Amino acid sequence: MRIAISLIALLAVAACSAAENPYAEATGSGEPALHIVTAVNDTGRPEADMQRDAGRHPAEILTFAGVQPGWRVADLGAGSGYYSRILSSAVGMEGEVISENMDWLVESFPATDEAIIALAGERDNVIRLVSPVPSILEGYDNELDAVFMMLIYHDQAWQQDGVAMPSREDRIAMNRSIFNALRPGGVFLVVDHSAEEGTGDSVVGDYHRIDEAFVREEIETAGFYLVGESGILSNPEDPRTISVFDASIRGSTDRFALLYRKPL
Repeated sequence: MRIAISLIALLAVAACSAAENPYAEATGSGEPALHIVTAVNDTGRPEADMQRDAGRHPAEILTFAGVQPGWRVADLGAGSGYYSRILSSAVGMEGEVISENMDWLVESFPATDEAIIALAGERDNVIRLVSPVPSILEGYDNELDAVFMMLIYHDQAWQQDGVAMPSREDRIAMNRSIFNALRPGGVFLVVDHSAEEGTGDSVVGDYHRIDEAFVREEIETAGFYLVGESGILSNPEDPRTISVFDASIRGSTDRFALLYRKPL
């Protein structure tokens, strides 16, 4: 089998109930559905992508987000399309995937855009989009069911010398743009590398990590409600004081997974 579904990992999903949060709908839990398992097992996926599955748990992540056939999903900061490809198969031809890379990312790493152009050429339900951070998704007119932002939120707080990187104001505007692009009840999934508590965005440049509480505060400022958080990608053995690219931890960092919802 190309994936091994861990019931223990799935049971780690903790979702807020509708009784606790009147804005919540049920979030995904339990064993991944056939459309998700089939998408992850797609033999057309690049071998390099499939080698990352053990550390990323894509079937459990899509289940956590509740992804359904026919959904319109945006993959923001898609990189070379790891999640865009899986989502494309999971939502099917009745659905749509907006595979988006920020303009600064395309400028700095043009190969990512080339990969998404190729993917969109292969799959009719994938739409390539390049956007400035504050007005992200502005080029897409339909309401979205879900937005994924996988291991890239911290990069919107990465200040590099000689590169015009997003500011806090840009991120607040970005989160509001995401909020506006979602249908009522739509979900926003954010996964990122955990920094030590209380560090905010101060270690992004050194470690490519960000403080979970810092991310929560910025997202909730846009009007989102937290409806679920998952330990699927947690790793208590990660010291969180080294770079995510350190050979001792690369691919198995401690990561938080937060599921937000736009109010109904």
